[in-house]
Amino acid sequence: MLTFGLADMEMKLNSSFAESDIGSTQARAAFQWGGTIFAIILLLMNQTGRRSHLLTNLLVLYLLASFPTVLFKLVRGQFGCWIAFLAVASNLFFPEIFPVPLFILFVITLDWLADMLRDDNVPAILCLVIAILITQTEICRARGLENCQCSCYCLSYWFSIACLFFFTILYLAT
Repeated sequence: MLTFGLADMEMKLNSSFAESDIGSTQARAAFQWGGTIFAIILLLMNQTGRRSHLLTNLLVLYLLASFPTVLFKLVRGQFGCWIAFLAVASNLFFPEIFPVPLFILFVITLDWLADMLRDDNVPAILCLVIAILITQTEICRARGLENCQCSCYCLSYWFSIACLFFFTILYLAT
């Protein structure tokens, strides 16, 4: 009878570890999908509004670290090579519309570096640093928070930055 109690306790202990792993997987999926969506929104807002090359580069690094695994493997394969080729070819004819670094970084990054950037907590820490840098550059661009003009564009921009922080901290907290 005592053995049955220990086996029952061991089973309960193992199931609690499995639940924590599921929560971590869900947090990682939320970080990857949510962070990617809001980083793409910020990229689009950056390309349509005032253009900042620093912000574009930071967001591309953010996307490299937080892109969902399924899409990342698709982009790193043969399909991604063709898209990169078309991006370079379109950059030759329309350099202001199709900036190459937005996509080609996904394809040409070395495998060991891409794996390291997408490992356990490394992407979340990198994305947190990038979100802090984005916030700092935007505050410097506005010349302080007291000079910030409130518009729909500005509110959606800051909401997207806040969501980058939210999904990154959500992943780090689990």
